Amino acid sequence: MRKLIAVIEVFVFLAFIFTGCAAPDTQEEDLIVIGMSQTGAESDWRAANTESMQAVFTEKNGYRLLYDDARQQQENQIAAIRRYIQEKVDYIVVMPISESGWDAVLQEAYDAGIPVIIVDRMVDISDESLVTAHVGANFYAEGERAVAWMENEFPADQEINIVHIQGTQGSSAQIGRTQALTEAVEGNPQWNIICSMDGDFTQAKTYEVMKEYLAGCEVLPEIDVVYCENDNEAFGAIIALGEYGYRIGEGGTQIIAFDATKQALLYCREGKISVCIECNPMLGPLVESCISAMERGEKVDRYQYVDEGYFTSVDITDELLDSRSY
Repeated sequence: MRKLIAVIEVFVFLAFIFTGCAAPDTQEEDLIVIGMSQTGAESDWRAANTESMQAVFTEKNGYRLLYDDARQQQENQIAAIRRYIQEKVDYIVVMPISESGWDAVLQEAYDAGIPVIIVDRMVDISDESLVTAHVGANFYAEGERAVAWMENEFPADQEINIVHIQGTQGSSAQIGRTQALTEAVEGNPQWNIICSMDGDFTQAKTYEVMKEYLAGCEVLPEIDVVYCENDNEAFGAIIALGEYGYRIGEGGTQIIAFDATKQALLYCREGKISVCIECNPMLGPLVESCISAMERGEKVDRYQYVDEGYFTSVDITDELLDSRSY
């Protein structure tokens, strides 16, 4: 895009010479143009992720950010990428809704010479060279942290009934966190997944599917753990379980949540959530560092993961909550 802009500037300059008209301000044309496709706004984590990107890719920092909200539809993301290719943006940044179905459009971006950075979730493509870099979290490792907490929390010989609330099907977060739990259940004969449902990473849907499940039980089951694949699912599950009389927290049904947003940490301090597995949404600076490196002609690492941990009630301090911007 910047090469095209340079040609346009030449014609503008010639027009200025021959007509005596004032040349326009070219500051905007010097900006690095980023075309970004976000999955939507399904969760508090996603909103923070968007804000992180928008805070970094500003005109003050030398960027023009073209933003597209896909509204949880992959076809919207593919259409946005093709539009960015036509507009000859300098870089394309995508937070993919699901892992599959990207080969054709990413090949188009590659053929157009536009680097693509995948953020948060990953893509399953036949040719990895179509993606310049992936910036995000190791979702399987996050699941392993949750599983390790369960193994430490419950005696090895105790039978555990687990309700598993999955995230958006086919997304990297769902795949990694589900895989970790599935493998752990296979390795622990006393662990039982009594119900698995799709919460789509939202509070509203999780509330609905959890209530539907409980309403269909002739006798309410004993539930030791609800493994929620993000914070918003945990919020919905807690409300539904409370309406059916379940005791939440230690000595009752323990809630596992992923993301560790400020609201979830508050719930954790109150004992409503037993453990928050961190998934850092503030990925804007890391993405920007990749683009800055490429602008300098440097090669960037294909996979870049953020540092993350997990929190229980004893870890939740006022300082931690005050420092949480999401």
